[in-house]
Amino acid sequence: MKLLTIILIPILSLSLLADYSINVSISEQRLYLLSDDDIVRSYPISSSAYGEGQIENSLKTPLGMHEVQKKIGTNVTKYQFFVSREHIPQKVNIIHEPIDSPDDFITTRIMWLTGLTEGFNKGENVDSFNRYIYIHGTHEEGLIGKKASHGCIRMLNHDVLELFKIVPAKTAVNIYL
Repeated sequence: MKLLTIILIPILSLSLLADYSINVSISEQRLYLLSDDDIVRSYPISSSAYGEGQIENSLKTPLGMHEVQKKIGTNVTKYQFFVSREHIPQKVNIIHEPIDSPDDFITTRIMWLTGLTEGFNKGENVDSFNRYIYIHGTHEEGLIGKKASHGCIRMLNHDVLELFKIVPAKTAVNIYL
């Protein structure tokens, strides 16, 4: 047992020290998780159906440098949803077909982003945090890979669960065309 401890502790310590960052490619509809600049995961996503832009109430996905400001939903059961970031302990019906429903459920986990560039995605009427821009799960899994959100970065529920477990708050997020 002692030998196992000697081997595992350094390995676990290294994984905790990894410097993670996230790149979101709008043109590819993919989110890349990087560790020390190497891609370690790649996930399909959905950005805004309304395009890209910074302006408040535009429903567009903001570009530029962000970071994960808050992580919400640590112990929430997969497929349950949130209203105004409050957990609703009900499971939603997951739509696997490419159907845009009248609902826009935020499911499983939320990583709330804040912009880092004053006047571009931070402050005044362009503030990503005040616009409630998240990386989150969705009930419309059949639309992942297509532009379908209302500004956020949507992910498959099992993917957002994995990403949420890996990245800490303050992880850098670059959203680009």
